[in-house]
Amino acid sequence: MKPVEPEGPQGESLDPSTAGERGRHERNGDPGRPLKVALLGCGVVGSQVVRLMHEQAGDLAARIGAPLELAGVAVRRLARKRDGDVDPALLTTDAEALVTRDDVDIVIEVIGGIEPARSLILAAMSGGKSIVTANKALLAEDGATIHGSAKRQGVDLYFEASVAGAIPLLRPLRESLAGDRVHRVLGIVNGTTNYILDKMDSTGASFTDALEEAQSLGYAEADPTADVEGFDAAAKAAILAELAFHSRVTAADVHREGITEITATDVASAKAMGYVIKLLAICARSEDGRSVGVRVHPAMIPRSHPLAGVREAYNAVFVEAESAGQLMFYGKGAGGAPTASAVLGDLVAVARNRLAGTHGPQESTYADLPVHPMGETVTRYHVSLDVADKPGVLARVADMFAKHDVSIQTVRQEGHGDDAQLVLVSHRASDAALSATIDGLRELDIVRGVTSVMRVEGDGTP
Repeated sequence: MKPVEPEGPQGESLDPSTAGERGRHERNGDPGRPLKVALLGCGVVGSQVVRLMHEQAGDLAARIGAPLELAGVAVRRLARKRDGDVDPALLTTDAEALVTRDDVDIVIEVIGGIEPARSLILAAMSGGKSIVTANKALLAEDGATIHGSAKRQGVDLYFEASVAGAIPLLRPLRESLAGDRVHRVLGIVNGTTNYILDKMDSTGASFTDALEEAQSLGYAEADPTADVEGFDAAAKAAILAELAFHSRVTAADVHREGITEITATDVASAKAMGYVIKLLAICARSEDGRSVGVRVHPAMIPRSHPLAGVREAYNAVFVEAESAGQLMFYGKGAGGAPTASAVLGDLVAVARNRLAGTHGPQESTYADLPVHPMGETVTRYHVSLDVADKPGVLARVADMFAKHDVSIQTVRQEGHGDDAQLVLVSHRASDAALSATIDGLRELDIVRGVTSVMRVEGDGTP
């Protein structure tokens, strides 16, 4: 598939401001004309997109009603060795020239990050191109700009691949549940951290050893910060919350905690109590329905909870809606081929819209619900204390809980003498009250140390 020079009928130049609209009209009269696709990025995901477009060309054309033609692939370095069979003639380092070509209909962006992805997407939209992207970071940080441009230009913006890889999750939230009221979205949306925590649980490995294994298998990057510190999951949580609650949510609105402080002792203690530790993304309406909470943090869940059985690098998300009830989405949340599958699904939808001269659903933020601070979130805590083994310890600890209106659900003591550990699980209370309780416990002379603090979610059901 060779690039085509950017010119219109009889060779005249096309005005970028009307190129998209004119192209739609022309294709309505010429259904056999190929739809031309520009690809930004040819790494793990991009190379798989090229492969699938080539291998499934006939099926894609039949599903869409017109063939797809790869017009060009923008890369940073031409000489870099790439997976798959990518025609070198399609490669270019001039991404801006590629996305502003008059003959390009659709732009797929899989380079990630904020810039130059944002500028390239906006430039493509200005020329009437529809967009398929997997860029969770950009959508979570500056979705207002990207969605606003798509609306002004009358083009599509599809982003199924930005959350949970191949799992069809965003379109059900965006379209299938558009007539319902979503109360909560809860799930595991980062395969790297789930793999690490699963190995710590199943083998007793330390965080460092489990991370090294994940890196050796390609589940974790050389620099795993975005995953293990929760940045990746927070961006996804922002996107999920915005779609679920029809309200503007950015990554900055998400309370975020990573898993780097989780120890093998924490995991073993949870296991002994019949719990497992998972990094969860939790998006929920407040009880009065006037605000939403969006958070990402490690939490203990009962082993009877459906999410407890999500192993290795898999993702799983529960959606709880007023009429539809509880829905579960499960599958591979990352990887080149799974993510490319989601990209191709969006590509088919956008291409069909292009041929019909229409576009899919636009961003919906009509509800405009505020994001309440983490302190107002109601949750439970699991607390482990290193305490002096003498009379009155439990009473003083209980008094500190009562001082902040937090009741204790269960308590047990492990060990004796200098090795005494007091383990408590609270009833539901505001996160602010629980945090104040922990601060107070640290000041007690009978408490040698607060060895572990973790939120508890679930009661065996999602």
